[in-house]
Amino acid sequence: MCNRLLSWNKIRSKRFAIWFGIASVFFFLACEKDDICVDGDTPLLIVTFYNSADPSLAKAVNKLRVIGIEKDTPVGTFSDRSNRDSIALPLKADVERTGFVFYKDSASDEAGIELGNPDTIYFDYKIQSVFVSRACGFVPNFEDFSATLISDENTWIDSLEVKQTRISNATSSHVSIYY
Repeated sequence: MCNRLLSWNKIRSKRFAIWFGIASVFFFLACEKDDICVDGDTPLLIVTFYNSADPSLAKAVNKLRVIGIEKDTPVGTFSDRSNRDSIALPLKADVERTGFVFYKDSASDEAGIELGNPDTIYFDYKIQSVFVSRACGFVPNFEDFSATLISDENTWIDSLEVKQTRISNATSSHVSIYY
């Protein structure tokens, strides 16, 4: 009697292992490539800085700080108050205009007041939603892109140039700033 119970338990164990193996195969085959979002990021605006005396030379901005209009904190896509010759900036995907204040030689006094030289640039665009995949959904691209420098009495930016009017990736420069 004992031998029959042992052989019956072995048979049940083997059947369970077979059914578990078949279920596992179907589980892993049910996953699709679209279930993981890899390419679904909103493209960042790439800004490069150049020497206005020799436009072919990249030039780092000393202690650069960039703050979005209507924001109180610096953008988080690069180190605040660092010397940079290119940066990546996020654009708003719910409105067709994003503004930034660019501070050169940024520093704060004892009260926390910004002492750097500010220049304001507005970026205007049309939002085009592009379907990426089922997992990623729609990603905004920016069409008809333009930039406007707001001049003041102490503007440190001499000029700017829009290199690409369509922003769909963050692989190359979109805007050049000369100073």
